[in-house]
Amino acid sequence: MNENIDRDGHPSLAYRNQEFLDTSDARSLRILSEYLYPLSHFRKERVHDTIVFFGSARTLEMGPNGRYYKDARALAQRITEWSDSLHDTSRRFVVCSGGNRGARDAGGKTIGLNIGLPFELRPNPFITPELCFEFHYFFMRKFWFAYLAKALVVFPGGYGTLDELSEILTLVQTQKLVKKIVVVLYGTTFWKEVLNFDALVRHGMIAEEDVELFDYADDVETAFRLLETGLTKYYLEPDKELPAIAKSRV
Repeated sequence: MNENIDRDGHPSLAYRNQEFLDTSDARSLRILSEYLYPLSHFRKERVHDTIVFFGSARTLEMGPNGRYYKDARALAQRITEWSDSLHDTSRRFVVCSGGNRGARDAGGKTIGLNIGLPFELRPNPFITPELCFEFHYFFMRKFWFAYLAKALVVFPGGYGTLDELSEILTLVQTQKLVKKIVVVLYGTTFWKEVLNFDALVRHGMIAEEDVELFDYADDVETAFRLLETGLTKYYLEPDKELPAIAKSRV
């Protein structure tokens, strides 16, 4: 059958022609769709900012690193309850990507930005259906991670987690993000073994102040306080002087 002719013998509409949409000539349309489709849903659901949770898809609740799963769940629940207590008509600081179960425990909305990978599980059942998206293009998925994020919590992970962390830190370091973003590395021992930021400073690859772009946390309470303080300072009460809190850098 001629792809340009529909079943009734009429010329087919290009935007309804799946065979055409799957070609390299229509790649720009597919890319644009992965921008506009989530955008329309975020607007409808009144989602303006997010807290992104990163970590390994291999971290299972009952596995050897189950502690991180449980802590991510507890932290997402805590931050969602705090967010829902704010006097705001929009949905503030919606948990995105990881921590979906904890956000659902708190009765809040939660976002899933998914992509098909060999070792990544399919979308989990705790994601709000209207905010569950599947991406083909990695860079469009990354765009939506960065565009709405006001905070980033990074649990131990592999290549994908390191990639996402590096991307955000690079955008902040090079001032490509005009907004402030709170970055928390969860699991000090893991992160200090895997990434030697002090060595980067010592070899002149980053500036000393670049290690101030993030903080460490080893428990839910510390991570929550870092998020609460940073988000309040930058977004809720930007003109108010807030007391400093202790930061874990040992």
